[in-house]
Amino acid sequence: MIRIDNISRIYGEGETQVIALNNVSLTIENNEFVAIMGTSGSGKSTLMSILGCLDTPTSGEFLLSGESIKNIDDESLSQIRNRKIGFIFQTFHLLPRLSALDNVILPLRYSDVDSEEAKQRGLEMLEKVGLSSRWHHKPFEMSGGQRQRVAIARALVNRPQVIFADEPTGNLDSKTSFEIMDLLCDLHDQGQTIVMVTHEEDIAAYADRMIRMKDGEVIEDRLCIKN
Repeated sequence: MIRIDNISRIYGEGETQVIALNNVSLTIENNEFVAIMGTSGSGKSTLMSILGCLDTPTSGEFLLSGESIKNIDDESLSQIRNRKIGFIFQTFHLLPRLSALDNVILPLRYSDVDSEEAKQRGLEMLEKVGLSSRWHHKPFEMSGGQRQRVAIARALVNRPQVIFADEPTGNLDSKTSFEIMDLLCDLHDQGQTIVMVTHEEDIAAYADRMIRMKDGEVIEDRLCIKN
């Protein structure tokens, strides 16, 4: 699914140069559930941005489903994100004036899916996350957990090969966080590949594999032991 070899990401030049990633190599297989951990400045968010094709590495090789991402232009990156990747963000990133359904089907506006199929897919995804009865509600009419479920439905609507979740429980209370993680686990059990960034040990424990970063390097890569 994902393979990176000696990936580095350097920002700036000279005295202002910052090495955000330093020769990172790893492989993520189909249907893995991976948690990436680390403190602020460890490189975990930069790694997520590169794996999610939101940024490109300064050097190294990156293959997504066998397709090289090296030296690819912004338009091609955008097409790859729309076809192969779903995103879940800490702050939900929902458009406040749109209904839950319209937020979910937003990624399909940039595809060749017609409006009727898009609506049907959106309703199916909302049903999958337990919000079929609230498809017409706008974000301000929903709780934080419900907004995150809408965001998960949106991430699924383009039938992605991999979902990237950036601190998906960061703005939620403990009870709601565990409900969202149970939902992500259900999706993983159905075959979905998930890569999640988190700084919370109890959230990372839901994953099958944990990658810990420090100073732009991977310092630990291990399987998680389930209780």
